[in-house]
Amino acid sequence: MTEAAGGALEEIIAGLARSEGFDTVGIARSDAIPEARARLKEWVAGGAHGDMGWMAETLERRADPAVLWPAMRSVIMLGLNYGPADDPRAVLAQRSAGAISVYARAEDYHDIIKPKLKRVARALLVETQRRGLEGDVKVFVDTAPLMEKPLAAAAGLGWQGRHTNLVSRDFGSWLFLGAIATTLELKPSVPEKDHCGSCSACLDACPTAAFPAPYVIDARRCISYLTIEHKGPIPRDLRPLMGNRIYGCDDCLAACPWNKFAELGREMKLAARAENDAPPLAELVALDDAAFRARFPKSPIKRVGRDRFVRNVLVAIGNSADPSLLPQVEARLGDASSLVRGAAVWALGRLADPDTVIAHARKVLPREVDAAVLAEWDAASAQPL
Repeated sequence: MTEAAGGALEEIIAGLARSEGFDTVGIARSDAIPEARARLKEWVAGGAHGDMGWMAETLERRADPAVLWPAMRSVIMLGLNYGPADDPRAVLAQRSAGAISVYARAEDYHDIIKPKLKRVARALLVETQRRGLEGDVKVFVDTAPLMEKPLAAAAGLGWQGRHTNLVSRDFGSWLFLGAIATTLELKPSVPEKDHCGSCSACLDACPTAAFPAPYVIDARRCISYLTIEHKGPIPRDLRPLMGNRIYGCDDCLAACPWNKFAELGREMKLAARAENDAPPLAELVALDDAAFRARFPKSPIKRVGRDRFVRNVLVAIGNSADPSLLPQVEARLGDASSLVRGAAVWALGRLADPDTVIAHARKVLPREVDAAVLAEWDAASAQPL
């Protein structure tokens, strides 16, 4: 039903996608991932989703697109390349600077991709109406319970690598995904095969051993999860492994050998901002709420909020081995946020000598009432207080 004057509708969709700057496009049937429910259910049952309660709450809709929208028949998956100019791991050697994930160094990709998707969807509806076809569409950019990576693999955009992320033969690890769900019966693309072979580069690169097995991730150990999704204090045993990563982590992505085929992203709005390339930790730890919002106005970073972000920065400072950052740490010991205070205590214990830690504890403890912060003081102190 998709053949008519002007060529196949699938070809029209590909042209519309290219006109909006998308680098790759494919089509999957809405029932193309029947194995997803069992895998997701097992993953959630094991608690690997951590604090992300919405993963359990939306499990049925997430696992089966037909539950999300019963009228859906096809899913158009689109990819936008955001390949970096350099290896994003280079900043890890600058211990007094922050490492921000490539995708978060520019404008929020949601705000860039969604308008593009809407324009493609609207043009598709115009074309279907011109052909006398009836159809409806809905667009999604990582905001609805839709399993975009398995659907992208089914649509031929790439395959889910051993690190569970999508890998493309043309763009390596660096594709933002968007989806257009439709009631139209479209011809599905040929799914991409798994080309990981016996390679374990991504698994070996993980600083926190977040992969209990190939193709399985324990979010509770993933630095991206810990710095973005996790709301409480970061587990003490994982903090030293985080280095200076303050928002996200690119290690498993950057380690993939398929990146040798990756290209520099063409979308200028996704180009890294200079101020987000190895920003000084001393500058970031001093941000109050207003300054934080002003510093990251169009960035995905703003969604975690000031307190969680400064928590991350303090962990990085604790790993910096840079005693010149002690004054900034000391200034956060009295922060209004208990999350920030607790992280500051840990950083203090890592950078200061025991006598300095004890001296600060005696000043602060009479006013401290938060149990988690008190526990941090207990752990940081070399002797009972």
